[in-house]
Amino acid sequence: MTDTGTTPNLRELNKRRTREAISHAATRLFIEQGFDRTTIAEVAAAAGVAKMTVTNHFPRKEDLFFDLHEELVGRLAGAVADRAPGESALAALRRDCLAALDRHDARLGFSGQAFARTIAGSPALGARLRELHEQSETALAESLAEAAHGSPVDFESRVAAALLAAVDRAVFTEVSRRTLAGEEHTAIADAVRPSAVQAFDRLEGALGGYAIRQG
Repeated sequence: MTDTGTTPNLRELNKRRTREAISHAATRLFIEQGFDRTTIAEVAAAAGVAKMTVTNHFPRKEDLFFDLHEELVGRLAGAVADRAPGESALAALRRDCLAALDRHDARLGFSGQAFARTIAGSPALGARLRELHEQSETALAESLAEAAHGSPVDFESRVAAALLAAVDRAVFTEVSRRTLAGEEHTAIADAVRPSAVQAFDRLEGALGGYAIRQG
């Protein structure tokens, strides 16, 4: 099923398969050779497609590696938009973060050690990851402004987004650090969860009543 709930046609399925093949080939090469030393032409050859096909699916080389970049950027805003009646933005983001920890979500930094090492070894990937987190915070501010008073982003929503996104980013950083150190996913989640809970608890006094969804 597609995001609209319809059954994808053959063309859409082929497009999706091509994108996945390119992404898998690129990730393998980036891990084996290093991100900065791998060319788009090498990715295209490994995936069995033309170079232009690669750039059509992934205009930025970094997003060949971060193929979940759209999901990463939209996760926090989506959690706020989907909050339950009577639930605040803070409660929704707490619930989403803890659930992502429990399922070892890649959007929260869970990956293989080689994947984490590739990011750590590439300034370009590190810069792109920071950019994605900044975009996520901006999208969150927009979602908070809409949730709180149905108007464009203002000072209050920017501050709230900065505070709430900081918790998520700190969790992501810690998960990535522990992954790089070779810790298992379950152990990482168990170690990081109490810190995440404490961080959200500290924000409760300031944001516990902010952007509560009316029933």
